Amino acid sequence: MTARLPTYDDILAARDRIAPYAVRTPLIWHPALDALTGGHILIKAESLQRVGAFKFRGAYNKIAQVDSKAYPGGIVACSSGNHAQGVAAAATLCGLKSAIVMPADAPRLKTARTRAFGAEVIPFDRVSEDRDAIALRLCAERGAAMVHPYDDPDVMAGQGTVGLELMEQAKAMGTTPSAVLVCCSGGGLAGGVSLAVKAAQASTSVYSVEPAGFDDMARSLASGRRERNAALSGSICDALLAPTPGEITFAVALENLAGGLVVTDDEVRDAMRFAFHELKLVVEPGGAVALAAVLAGKLPTKGRTIAVVLSGGNVDPADFARIIAG
Repeated sequence: MTARLPTYDDILAARDRIAPYAVRTPLIWHPALDALTGGHILIKAESLQRVGAFKFRGAYNKIAQVDSKAYPGGIVACSSGNHAQGVAAAATLCGLKSAIVMPADAPRLKTARTRAFGAEVIPFDRVSEDRDAIALRLCAERGAAMVHPYDDPDVMAGQGTVGLELMEQAKAMGTTPSAVLVCCSGGGLAGGVSLAVKAAQASTSVYSVEPAGFDDMARSLASGRRERNAALSGSICDALLAPTPGEITFAVALENLAGGLVVTDDEVRDAMRFAFHELKLVVEPGGAVALAAVLAGKLPTKGRTIAVVLSGGNVDPADFARIIAG
């Protein structure tokens, strides 16, 4: 392991850097959740973040530090949608061009919003093509900087500000979570949040949550080495289909995460319905997995304070309507 790992000080610096632009999202309590679980459940609503997902935090923290003279071609990134929007918005704010390599089957809403934030969208087939190879070629051709969706210390530090805020807000409410559940794909959010949470309260356990069949982080934590998923697609949680944890993210996760939880697509649908009907929040499938884990009883909640990160709300309207009506 030779790559630089993010630190708590990096998260503090990221908070100052993103403060003029990022939303300090609310930490929400609702009695319906407590009644169902027998615990005290707190919801960090990153679905209300700029661009509709936590990804803006890490993207802006990284891109604000890019030297435009060294990278006249601007920014290149790979994403299924939320990182794409975060990068596009951050690059535009910083006066840089951006090009995003996106899966051809990404939700139309995410593709359209990425373009609306100012990026060029370059589609690829997630089953037969290598998105990283495409992105690296573009960087070389254009003189652009690569902004990885998760395996980057500056990106992770930006995502870690979610955990920083969460713990501060919980303290202001007079409580400390005994566990924090975080949606997980490549591990940037889970790793960053774990750094901030453990710095604030070492006894608080942090868990990654993934969709069934794409639980590479959970299996990697269990085995102590980076595992890969057998499939590249097949879950409604389109935002959580990274094939394996990142090198940097796994090093942080192995040190800080208590373990990984896994939920089914049906449990995710139930969580989306609950968030809409009871919390009045629109949450995308990948953003709902941590809530799904609580509602499905994936860890003990009775008598405990549990914090859950809702990581995004960028769901296709037609898909959302079908799930809510289901």
